[in-house]
Parts: sequence; C-alpha cells; structure tokens
Amino acid sequence: MEIRPHRIINRKKTKEIKVGNVSVGGDSQITVQSMTNTLTTDIKETIKQIHSLEEVGADIVRVSCPDEDSTKALKDIVKEVKVPIVADIHFHYKRAIEAAKMGASCLRINPGNIGSRDRILEVVKAAKDYNCSIRIGVNAGSLDKTLLEKYKEPCPEALVESAMYNVKLLEDNDFFNFKISVKSSDVFLTVKSYRKLSKACDYPLHLGITEAGGLMTGSIRSSIGIGQLLMDGIGDTIRVSLSSDPIDEIKSGYEILKSLGIRARGVNIISCPSCARQAFPVIETVKELEKKLSHVKEPITLSIIGCVVNGPGEAAQTEIGLTGGGQDNNLLYLSGIPHNKVASHDIINKVVELVEEKIKEKIN
Repeated sequence: MEIRPHRIINRKKTKEIKVGNVSVGGDSQITVQSMTNTLTTDIKETIKQIHSLEEVGADIVRVSCPDEDSTKALKDIVKEVKVPIVADIHFHYKRAIEAAKMGASCLRINPGNIGSRDRILEVVKAAKDYNCSIRIGVNAGSLDKTLLEKYKEPCPEALVESAMYNVKLLEDNDFFNFKISVKSSDVFLTVKSYRKLSKACDYPLHLGITEAGGLMTGSIRSSIGIGQLLMDGIGDTIRVSLSSDPIDEIKSGYEILKSLGIRARGVNIISCPSCARQAFPVIETVKELEKKLSHVKEPITLSIIGCVVNGPGEAAQTEIGLTGGGQDNNLLYLSGIPHNKVASHDIINKVVELVEEKIKEKIN
C-alpha cells in the first residue's frame, strides 16, 4: 500500500537550488539531512560515518570545518562519498573559501559570527567560482550584536531581519543558489520566525529546531516544530538536531515526513500500546520487528495490534497486518484480506518472511 497523496498540505513552491546533485526547493522532494560528529581531520572515521548515514537515507550531510586542517580533509572525504557535503563554517570566513576549493557542495555560513559584509562577499565569490550553494544559517543563540541591541532579545523580527539582510547581499552580487534557516531551541520562536520568513521570500528553507536535546526530547520538540511548519506547506529540507547518534537524526526526520504522508522510506509500523486484551506480547514483538526490519529501504506499512478491537480495521489500511486472537489464534492479513493464522511464538518469523516477499514483489 503506497503512501496516500496529501490532501491537506499545500506546499509553498520556492525557488529550486542545487546542493551538489541534489535539488532543494521547487518541485523536488523534501530532503533529510544530518551532520557528522567525528573529528573532520579523522578522514577515515568521518567517511565511515557518512557512509552509515547514506545507508539510512541521508540526502545531504554537513561536516564541521573549524580549522584549516579540517577544510583540507574535505578533499579526500568528498571523493569517497555519494551524498553532497555541506561545510559548516563559523567565525573564520577563510574556511568557507578553502572548503569551496576542496569540493564542498554547499557552504553553511552564520551571519551572526562570520564577520563583515566584505568577508561575506568573499565567500560569495568563492561559491560562484567553485559552483557551491550557500545556506544562510541564522541562529537565535548567535545573532549579530547590532540586532540584539535593536530588539533587546532574540525574536522573529530579529532572526528574519538578519536573514533578509544577507539575502540582499547575495542578490546584489548576482548570487541566487542559496537556502535559508532561522533556527532556535525554542519551538515557538522557531515556528514564528519561519512563518515570517516564508512570507518575506521565495527561497528554499532549511527547517530545524536547533539544540533540541537528546533522542526522545529532541525528537519530540523537532516533531512539534518541524511538523507544524511542514503542515503549513513551509520547508524544503529538514535536519532533526539531536544529542544522539546522527543516524537517529535521519530516522527521526523520516518519521516526521512519514507521519505527514510526505515521504516514505522503510517499514512503518502501526502498533497498539498493549493492554490486558493483548493476545501476544505486543511491545516485545514490535521492538524485535523494528530490529529485524531495520535494513528495509522500500516503503511498507505494517499493523501490529494485540486484539480484535482495532486490529481488523488497521489491517484494512496496511499492506501486512496482524491481529491478536484468543487461544493462540492470531490472524495475519495481506492488504486487509485474512491470510492465515499464526501462533504467538512464530509471529516475528512469519511477519519478516511476508515483508521480505512483499519487498521482492515491489523491486521486481
């Protein structure tokens, strides 16, 4: 069963840009990003981590470039990976110029700490010369001092003013291959800022709640903030910022997109929280299925329901369904049609087997 076209979300059509060979904005799909947390100078480990991110579906990966040795390392890194690499630049504009020369596909610059207008223009020249895109990355925690003096505190007006000042700098220098972010760790401030920015321009927007927290708290905050904006039709690429393995950022990003019917990848398990009616151990079963099916890339939807209250109804909406039944008579469904009964001890093997068969059908 394929994901249904979204009937409610009317995505704003922005300008389309290129981040390497990946399109962002326009009619292109919403992309999912993450960032490495290895030392960039440890080329082998950085490449290894990027490969692991590619495996779980990362479309774009950002790499921190705090010093000249890190930007030099990009030359070897970009040769060994498939995804476009974004160089994350703070404080030292020369790092951006070096990163462009070394093969970065995009330069992330923070207007609040990159320096003077002249320095930004030098970065723009390098981006032009080496065919890089740019992300204007405004953060509430590192706003320009003049804006903090003007507004007294981070607010949507300050974040958007910072972004639009830099938009004009790029436009005045005939550079349009850029996207924008206006992030905060505060969900309300982030959402208001992006809504205001979306009304002010048509450039693609990179969504995220910055410094969102650990795996659970960060995923929840990001889902609320990014989800609201996506439902408004705002956003062209997303990054879920977590104090966790970067792989979790990609997985969380896809879960947000899956939940809104925007983009599907891998297994989507619909399952009940379990209760006294459950005919098999739902929680343990779901955990084991998530592990055993984590390698699946093609979109497929399962329902794992512990009893007959909602089981048949959920099975009718999924490709493979399981409903708990009395006396070990659990029932498997294929596309909502009863398939066969399965004993509790054999549920995991049978569901995995059916998923593998369904995936082969889709590929062929």
